[in-house]
Amino acid sequence: MTGYGKAVAELPNKRITVEIRSLNSKQFDLSARIPSIYREKELILRNMLSRRLERGKVDLTMNVDLLNRDVSSKIDPIILQQYHRELSSLATEMGIATPADWFPVLLRLPDVMRQENETLSEEEWNSIEVAISEALEELIRFRQQEGEMLQQVLSGKIEAIRSLLAAVEPFEAERTEKIKSRLYESLSSLEGIEVDKNRLEQEMIYYLEKLDVNEEKTRLAHHLDYFTETLRDNSSQGKKLGFIAQEIGREINTLGSKSNQSGMQRIVVQMKDELEQIKEQILNVL
Repeated sequence: MTGYGKAVAELPNKRITVEIRSLNSKQFDLSARIPSIYREKELILRNMLSRRLERGKVDLTMNVDLLNRDVSSKIDPIILQQYHRELSSLATEMGIATPADWFPVLLRLPDVMRQENETLSEEEWNSIEVAISEALEELIRFRQQEGEMLQQVLSGKIEAIRSLLAAVEPFEAERTEKIKSRLYESLSSLEGIEVDKNRLEQEMIYYLEKLDVNEEKTRLAHHLDYFTETLRDNSSQGKKLGFIAQEIGREINTLGSKSNQSGMQRIVVQMKDELEQIKEQILNVL
């Protein structure tokens, strides 16, 4: 969900630069740093961005450069004093000496200088909306490029788990024979005890059925297919992929608890490692 977009609105007396950044987040969280004249449109901006971006921690910045220096303007003393207090406090905390000539720097900060009787015209707002739309398009293209790379990474991880699942099969037959041999050896070491072979076979079957992992393998394969199918969907599927990953994890854990064989357990550990990497990457999916 990371992305960046920038666009510029050119007006007769000013240039407005719009920058939009987005980072990963479960919800839509907007931080808007815009001049006070545009605050009345903040709700419209929020709706516009949330509709297009859906989720993410979004930073919107609008900077205004005045092109006509003859426009009557004045200093806003309240905003100027606020900047001065905050910067002085930060300089003290960081142990930095405040320069004696930093007053010109303060005057260039947003909203310190404002035009007298400035009002937002419909023409200006329309230009800003166009710039915001252009910045959004650029950000979305950035997201799409990242998404294509993530799709390849996630597909590779799913196929790695699928290959590991196939590698479990040779260990299953070996495990069954070892369990049988161990039980027969244990019984043969007991002296003076006659074993009912029919009952032994029944108990053996019951015991082996409890360790059977065919159901887990089938469900895991189904979840892997479902994950791949969902990954190819062009709509927002990040949360759904997270839920499927949880189900994959449950089957892998059950497979591990039933393994009872070192070779299978090593494969399960590898599956878990691949799945953890999948979960980390899913956080980047919209």
